[in-house]
Amino acid sequence: MFKNAHVLVCKNYIRIRVHTNCINLYQIDSRHPLTVIFCASFLLFYLVWLHLVHYYNTMFEQTFKNIDDILYKDAGADSELDYIEQTSWILFLRYLDELEKDKHDKAELQGKTYSFILDEPYRWPNWAMPKGQDGKLDQNKAKTGQDLVKFVDQELFPYLAEFKQKTENPKTIEYKIGEIFSELNNKIKSGYNLREVIEKADELLFRSSTEKHELSHLYEAKIKNMGNAGRNGGQYYTPRPLIRAMIEVIDPKIGEKIYDGACGSCGFLCEAFDYLYERMDKSTSSLRILQEETLYGKEKKNLAYIIGTMNMILHGIEAPNIIHTNTLSEDIRQIQEKDRYHVILANPPFGGKERPEVQHNFDIRTGETASLFLQHFIKSLKTGGRAAIVIKNTFLSNADNASVALRKHLLETCDLHTVLDMPGGTFLGAGVKTVVLFFTKGEPTQKTWFYQLDPGRSMGKTNPLNDNDMREFVALQKTQPETEKSWNVSIADVQTHNYDLSVKNPNKPQEAALRSPMEILEEMQALDKETKVLLNQVKELVG
Repeated sequence: MFKNAHVLVCKNYIRIRVHTNCINLYQIDSRHPLTVIFCASFLLFYLVWLHLVHYYNTMFEQTFKNIDDILYKDAGADSELDYIEQTSWILFLRYLDELEKDKHDKAELQGKTYSFILDEPYRWPNWAMPKGQDGKLDQNKAKTGQDLVKFVDQELFPYLAEFKQKTENPKTIEYKIGEIFSELNNKIKSGYNLREVIEKADELLFRSSTEKHELSHLYEAKIKNMGNAGRNGGQYYTPRPLIRAMIEVIDPKIGEKIYDGACGSCGFLCEAFDYLYERMDKSTSSLRILQEETLYGKEKKNLAYIIGTMNMILHGIEAPNIIHTNTLSEDIRQIQEKDRYHVILANPPFGGKERPEVQHNFDIRTGETASLFLQHFIKSLKTGGRAAIVIKNTFLSNADNASVALRKHLLETCDLHTVLDMPGGTFLGAGVKTVVLFFTKGEPTQKTWFYQLDPGRSMGKTNPLNDNDMREFVALQKTQPETEKSWNVSIADVQTHNYDLSVKNPNKPQEAALRSPMEILEEMQALDKETKVLLNQVKELVG
């Protein structure tokens, strides 16, 4: 557990190396006693912190596993998708209870009165976990069996769903409560199983930043597992190493508005939050801007909306700016400057087909979902805004009129400065090859730099994409050199009749030409002759 902390005491200095995700180096003059004390204190603090992180990770991981084991036994939960959906609404109410406690305590310290969001009967300590003076569950007050299921289905969910009608401001947590509980149902059939899940969820802690951090990582792991849950599972998960590389290239800043119109589990927005938080000053105004005025998303699917909202909450965003809507139902001609964003990061659905009434909202009409999303993103960018969009690689070469028109529109209105060609197997279960389009709106494209990612192995469930795979791309993208894996294409050389941008690496070493069938047959005959000679020699030796 402590293997990543090292201390080296030398004649003139003490060096401490702390290695987690990065290396922090401290060099201090060891000739002064106070510096030795400082170093020892620092190391002790770090070891204690490591111990706490390990403790929380182990405890939370076991709790999630126990909850999944309980849901597996229940008749109403049939898949990994059901497990995370049911875990999510229970986790949300557990989180809300901790949030209310924090706000109440803060108000009390300031001599103020705090008004709870939920009425008494619907607060976690009253319906879910009524406890006695000893801090243990009061079995006489706790509902279980059919009484618990009946309360949840007929009283709790309808009460929580009403908040959507009672609250006008969609940015408030009250509105989120109403929206979440308007969109899902309790699927846990057994009240005894539900009682067990609630008791396990009550063990989870949300109050410290370390606790929230560990919970967010475990929740992300559950989202990743959904990528293997049937053919639709992959829509919830974009590999995080790819997202982090996209964000690093785009390099968003505090004060910019960041948008994902197909946000799914909100992986892009959560990673953007982490990226900004690590690099910003932690002033009250900056933190407020990051919380309330930076990250925006839209999502059509019920379950994805719920998972995405919960994921953002666990990352520290109290009331996420996520709207439950069909992004493509909006007419792009109605998008005004106030509706535009500085940064767009997205991975729109692959292979979807849209109805004619949806296509009417776009200048270039097509049934291809991803192509409509790309039009929406271009229109939603501010002038000078930057985007990184994952799309099927066939977009670069499709010869249909809509694809050609959209490539022309992209190249004429934006600077498509980078295309990242991803290897097959990047998206588990999707069965498609993808590229990432990096562009800036406002100036036409003059030159595009292509990079062909080759991790040197077959990608898949046991060999997923990792951060090391992306490092060379991120480093080279700044200067865009010509290498064995990368090359530049002048748009002046692109055929204007079809604007074909197919990935064709001119720098890749030529593979040996395939031999003709006759050459292969002749070689086989020669080998047969040699074999016969060798067999005859062996026979003579043993004969």
